[in-house]
Amino acid sequence: MAQFTRIEVATKMKQTGLVPLFYDKDLETSKKVVEAVYKGGARLLEFTARGDFAHEVFGELNKYVIENLPGMIMGVGSVTDGASASRYMALGANFIVTPVLREDIAVVCNRRKVLWSPGCGSLTEIAKAEELGCEIVKLFPGGIYGPGFVKAIKGPQPWTNIMPTGGVSPTKDNLESWFSAGVTCVGIGSKLIKKDETGQYDLSQIESDTRNALKIIQDLKSN
Repeated sequence: MAQFTRIEVATKMKQTGLVPLFYDKDLETSKKVVEAVYKGGARLLEFTARGDFAHEVFGELNKYVIENLPGMIMGVGSVTDGASASRYMALGANFIVTPVLREDIAVVCNRRKVLWSPGCGSLTEIAKAEELGCEIVKLFPGGIYGPGFVKAIKGPQPWTNIMPTGGVSPTKDNLESWFSAGVTCVGIGSKLIKKDETGQYDLSQIESDTRNALKIIQDLKSN
């Protein structure tokens, strides 16, 4: 069962402006990555469940987070159907992110009052998602559409909350382009959660980059 309500999750997304996302099949490695972004100040993380037995890793990882990282909000991404969404919510997922808009996911998440963020690529899809109760729409792939798309959407629909994923970097120029266009928050994966030349996660760099990205975002929001 979710530890945070969908309103609490949406509020935290709006406040911090950053949702790190990653996947690793190894539980101990995953714990270290979550700890790194947590130490950097992030309070949300999307576990992109793309591998075999990913639900088993997430279940144990979420238990660890609940016990050791207070205030950390764990969600699951790359969810493609309502049955999968239900499985992850049973394991305590606080939000569900999808690459596409599917009504079956909306139904099961709304039934449990869990925030869901569908991948949309047109104003029609965004409007439909909002009709189905979506609080924050995922723009995916963000790099294809770009900040100009966000600005265009916010014209006729200033109430729409958008989270681009893909094409977002933890740099001042990139983040400024997105937030000046009107995004609510951004999702950043491999450009934030990096590996070193040996193929291992660079935990100190992840922590540092997370902290720096959050500061940039807060400065942009305050201006």
